[in-house]
Amino acid sequence: MRETVKYRRIAASVAEVGLIEPLSIARQKGGGGYLLLDGHMRLDALRFLGATEAACVVADDDEAFTYNKRVNRLATIQEHYMIVRALDRGVPEEKLARALNVDVKVIRQRRHLLAGISADVAELLKDKPVGHHAFQKLRKMKPIRQLEVAELMVSANNYTVSYAKALLATSKPADLHKPDELKKATGLSAEQMARLEREMASVSEDYKELEASYGDDMLVLVVASGFIERLLSKPEIEGFLERRHPEFLENFRAIVQATSLDQSTPA
Repeated sequence: MRETVKYRRIAASVAEVGLIEPLSIARQKGGGGYLLLDGHMRLDALRFLGATEAACVVADDDEAFTYNKRVNRLATIQEHYMIVRALDRGVPEEKLARALNVDVKVIRQRRHLLAGISADVAELLKDKPVGHHAFQKLRKMKPIRQLEVAELMVSANNYTVSYAKALLATSKPADLHKPDELKKATGLSAEQMARLEREMASVSEDYKELEASYGDDMLVLVVASGFIERLLSKPEIEGFLERRHPEFLENFRAIVQATSLDQSTPA
């Protein structure tokens, strides 16, 4: 491994600028330490250089099913902070760009990622996979609207630029730094913008209501499913339904199966 070009490049990068992207690890079940998911070459390079400690990102996604899904990449804002720290330590932009295998322009853009972003929004999104272009949309909004949009993104677990663009388009003119530019970009009239804003607000409220009732609804479903499963375990009841009400039996089985699959999902 140490003879490959990739390893030599990573080792040189670690030696020159330190560890820019943390190692990705996951807790092993039973409290038996940690499993390294991503960063084997970086870890070996650190050991070769005599390092005894390394920054890590802990993957704690209980719903991850595969190795690749459990690799927890550095969040956009965390990457920004690490780039700023490296530059503050005197690392040249060109050297940092080579270490991250990106263009110098990208380093400059990411250095100023949070320019025009409120501190509350930065804190809320600090560990979220928000795309760089989504921050461009947030900058067009005033701080209060930025926070509203960030909260909607977190609630919907949607951090795409398309979603940010849609929320920007439905923002009130008073919530934007340059509302006239948005009007020109969208090509929508004031009436159309107002209608779109009302529709988005309605969708957001519906989503919040669903989110609030989801836990109770799932509890009711699990209890009902358990009761149905016990009923179907009795041959005489299952036989009666099969003869007289096969459509009910089919639906009951579907409910039990769906709930069983949900509960058997590996953690």
